[in-house]
Amino acid sequence: MISATRRAFLLLVLILASQSGWNATALAQDRPLLAEGRKTIYLRVLSRPGTLLFDAPDGTAQRQLPAFQPLYVYTDGAGWMNVSRSLAGGPEGWVRRKDVVDWKQNIVAAFTSSAGRKRQLLFDTETQLRALMTHESLQAQQDRMLADAVAGKPAPDDGIVAIEPADFVNIVERLYLMPILDFRQDLHPLNYDDNLLMQVASVPLREGGEQAGAIADDFDAGIVFVFDTTQSMDPYIARTKEAVQRIVGDIRDTEIGTRVHFGVVAFRDNDGAVPALGYRTRLLLPLERRSDPSPVIETIHAATRVATASSPGFNEDSLAGVEDAVEGITWEADGRDPFDARVVVLITDAGPKNPNDPNARSDIGPAELQAAAKDKGIAIMTLHLQTPAGGAAQHAWARDQYERLSRFQGDTYYYGISDGSPEAFEASITTLVTALTDVIRTARDEQPVLPPEEAGNVVNLGLAMQLAYLGRLRDTQAPDVIRGWISERAVEDPSRLAVEPRLLVTRNELATMADLLSELLTLGEQSRNAEDAASFFTQVRDVVARMARNPDRLLDPDSDTLGGALEFLEDLPYESQLMLTTEARWQQSAMNRRQILDGVRQKLVLYRKWLLDPTIWTPLSENAPDGEYVFAMPFDVLP
Repeated sequence: MISATRRAFLLLVLILASQSGWNATALAQDRPLLAEGRKTIYLRVLSRPGTLLFDAPDGTAQRQLPAFQPLYVYTDGAGWMNVSRSLAGGPEGWVRRKDVVDWKQNIVAAFTSSAGRKRQLLFDTETQLRALMTHESLQAQQDRMLADAVAGKPAPDDGIVAIEPADFVNIVERLYLMPILDFRQDLHPLNYDDNLLMQVASVPLREGGEQAGAIADDFDAGIVFVFDTTQSMDPYIARTKEAVQRIVGDIRDTEIGTRVHFGVVAFRDNDGAVPALGYRTRLLLPLERRSDPSPVIETIHAATRVATASSPGFNEDSLAGVEDAVEGITWEADGRDPFDARVVVLITDAGPKNPNDPNARSDIGPAELQAAAKDKGIAIMTLHLQTPAGGAAQHAWARDQYERLSRFQGDTYYYGISDGSPEAFEASITTLVTALTDVIRTARDEQPVLPPEEAGNVVNLGLAMQLAYLGRLRDTQAPDVIRGWISERAVEDPSRLAVEPRLLVTRNELATMADLLSELLTLGEQSRNAEDAASFFTQVRDVVARMARNPDRLLDPDSDTLGGALEFLEDLPYESQLMLTTEARWQQSAMNRRQILDGVRQKLVLYRKWLLDPTIWTPLSENAPDGEYVFAMPFDVLP
């Protein structure tokens, strides 16, 4: 049985039916053609390698386009298309229909870090990929193919067209286009879980062939502790000081000691509600490259001066502390030389405030905060002291929230300390910090202190960050212009995601999402009773109709769902409360409405941050206006 999500994903890769005929009136239009069956989605295609742009059908060639350049289509017929690279500039010229590839949605594939799995191979045909996945000696066959590909001598019969880069390519730091052209829904032969076999095309985007900004000459690590400094944390902060002091003492005056650097953020709770708390969050020690680690020990010691007043509720505003560490810490020293391994270590004995708690500072939730951290290359680790004061139900809720917060490249870095034992905690913090210093040792080809079984998945974390560092150092790109088949999940280990789909959104599209969510949130908060809920959709349609008058806000005013107005989100391989919310479901219960609005609020905070962050936006063509700059947005934070 194919799930609804899988059925939706099948629609993404259907080749668009050819449009028939073109005439002189089409030449005068100032907007591209709409995709078949759409009201707000423009028809787009990708140029093939060697595609020429002509001044007229059968006319003179003006220039050669980059391979797989996204193009808007203004006229389609008689074997020719009138196209442009940007909406703002209008039609630029003509391409032969046979020289372009249909692209129904702005869906791109992104490699995950290969830490914890093998590098994946791209095959010429689906059949050749399946042959490897179903081979009775899969591991040996894959190893042989990988060795041949790395040596540059793949066997012709294997059909290998490319190999995943050895170093990690962060699609946010270095945008590359790997559009999904076709795919097959399937079961992974090793465990029969749902899997996708995707035909992708790869096209790296370069800025003069150089990575912007300076690159560190030596691999180093920035580690920021985020301490809960409420009353109950006193013995644990003292234990942290002892553990870190021991480790810093061991690496003082060594090469490793010059490569590991620390910062400290403290948090409590809403000091507006309880002024005696003194502060909600406070930067105790900036993250800097220091030759003398003494300030780190002194700062952690100072953090043991915990609050003398009780917080408003058992849960603390830990997300505010982590947010300050992710967004407020300077992870690129002097704005030039980034810390290569970037880790936030949260230490707390309480769960986080729910974003809709009146004492929470931010509307952002753990999943949205994790996404923001991941795109900055920051891993979040959580040491959660499960003290008897919390109780089993509270511990379970906190664990769920912190596991969402502490995911990075396929692993979860959540560590629950049963019964809140100070001795067990000191052992855990010692192991964790030692494992993080081992990341530097391994990068320098030195013997790590901890054996792999003790370091656990921190080994994968270190490898992932080394691969990202090497990718920046070598200006690694995705494989150059190729088309090939690859498995969504690792061929040899279906528990590992090898390729993740993302939506290539423009700044205008993200602004549209943010504006609509803001309007929905305002209207939703005004729905106090059943009568208000009944009129909510009428008000929403009025808002959408008004926003749709702006040509930069691509909205469908005739949609039957809240999210359906954002037509460019339809048929994507993800499920969303907003996209599924009909008028009947909205009126069904106040609980449904509250869950929807909480999700809207958290995502809106993240969208606004992205809109204001110039580092994540990339133009797809020369002189593209700001509204057409693009960002590869993860599916799990779509509305």
